[in-house]
Amino acid sequence: MRILGGLVYLSLTWNSGAAFSLGTGYTWIFTIVASAVVVFLVLLSRKIVYPGWAIAIGLVLGGAAGNLVDRYFREPGFAHGHVVDFISVFKPFAEAFPIFNLADSALCCGVVLIVLLELTGHGFSPEARKKPAPDGAKADA
Repeated sequence: MRILGGLVYLSLTWNSGAAFSLGTGYTWIFTIVASAVVVFLVLLSRKIVYPGWAIAIGLVLGGAAGNLVDRYFREPGFAHGHVVDFISVFKPFAEAFPIFNLADSALCCGVVLIVLLELTGHGFSPEARKKPAPDGAKADA
């Protein structure tokens, strides 16, 4: 289905691999890694202090969990499921750019936001945001 004047196409596909269909024979490994990432992010989320980090971690967690649900419950079987991808840009069926889904988009946006937060000095913890003491001066304890 063509929408937005051909900028976006809805093209249903199933992806057994990771991004760009890499590792199609290793679906079970992606399931284990994604499960570990989701557990880690849930534990990490308890320590979030800043709203920007809450958004970033939420996007990554939502994206990872969204694809993980497909891995666990879609065909061909438990923990071997294929992720449903359906968004193709510029041309249908990934002719111009790899096909993806909303979980992939959330994950990518979250990672970009994390990189931007770190590069702009908005670290995850209050300690990461402290400015270094000038030379010769004692840092606050």
